[in-house]
Amino acid sequence: MTSSPGRGLLHLAAAVDQAEAADAGRHVELVRLAERGGLDFVTLDDGPGRPGTDAPAVLSRAAAVTHRVGLVPAHTGPFPVRAAVAAVAALARISRGRAGWRIDAPAAEDGDRRAPAPPEALWREADAEEAAGAGDVSGPEEGRWGSEAASGRPVRVVDATEGHARAVAARYADVALVRAANSAQARAVREELRAAAAEAGRDPGSLRVLAGLLIDLGEGEHAAEPGHGGGGPRHSALGPLYRGGPVDLAELIGAWHREGAADGFHLTPVEPRRDLERLVNGTVALLQHRGLFRTFYPGSTLREHLGLARPAHRYAVPGGAA
Repeated sequence: MTSSPGRGLLHLAAAVDQAEAADAGRHVELVRLAERGGLDFVTLDDGPGRPGTDAPAVLSRAAAVTHRVGLVPAHTGPFPVRAAVAAVAALARISRGRAGWRIDAPAAEDGDRRAPAPPEALWREADAEEAAGAGDVSGPEEGRWGSEAASGRPVRVVDATEGHARAVAARYADVALVRAANSAQARAVREELRAAAAEAGRDPGSLRVLAGLLIDLGEGEHAAEPGHGGGGPRHSALGPLYRGGPVDLAELIGAWHREGAADGFHLTPVEPRRDLERLVNGTVALLQHRGLFRTFYPGSTLREHLGLARPAHRYAVPGGAA
C-alpha cells in the first residue's frame, strides 16, 4: 500500500505532557523517543495547569540532545505575550529552526473578574511583538529570530476545534489542530479552514490540519474496542479517544488520511511512556512500511518537516529593495 495520489505523506506529532511530572528529564526522554520515530514535532503545555513545567525551558534542554524533531511549547498561562515571544525566539535559535509555538487563551480563575483575552487579540499582539523585534539584531532580514532567520519564523500552531477559533487559525496558523470523533467531521473542518484561509488571502496549501486524538495503547496487539478502531474513536471528557492496539491505530490513521480528513495527526498518549513507545515501535513502523510516513527527516527545520515555505519577510518590498 502506498500513499494516496495527491495526498502526500502523513504528518505526525505527539504531546509529551506528564501532568504529574515536574522532572524535565522525563519529558526530554519522551522528546528523544519521538525523534526516533521521525515525528514532525512534539508539544508541551505550560502554565498554571502544569506545575513545575516551564515548557520553553524543558524543550530547550531537549533541543540540546536532539537534532531533527520539532519543539512546540504552548503559551497558556497569565504571562505577557512579549515574554512568550522572547522564549520561543530563544528556542528557535537553540534548536536551529525547529521551534514552533501555540497560544491558548487561559480560562479565568475563580474570583478573577478579568475575562481572558480572545485568541485573535493574543495573536495580533504576537504579530506586533514580532514586528517590534525586527531591529533586535543586525537587520530586518534576521529579525527577532536571529541567525536562524533562514528557516523562517517559528511555526504557529492553533487549536481550531472550537468554531470561534477557526477564523484565527485560518488567518494566523501554519498548523491547525482539530479534535474530531470521525473522519467526516474532521474533513468538514479541514475544508472550512482551507476555505477561510483562501478568503483571508492565504494559499490554503500553506495550512496543515492535524486531527487530534487521545490514544490508549494499553491493549497491546489486541484489536481495538468497538467504537475505537474501524468505527472511530469514542467521546471522552478530554476529547476523542482511541483505545486498542498499534495496528488498528495505523489502520484508522491511514483510512482518515486517504479520505482527506486531515493532513496528519496530533496524538496525546494517555500513559506517555508506554503509549509513545507503542506508537513509535508499532503504529509508526507500520505506516512507514506502507509508504504513508517518512523513514527519515528530509531536512533539519520544522518548516521543512511540514513542507512549509519560509514566509515572506513582513518588511520585504517588491524588487528586492529593503
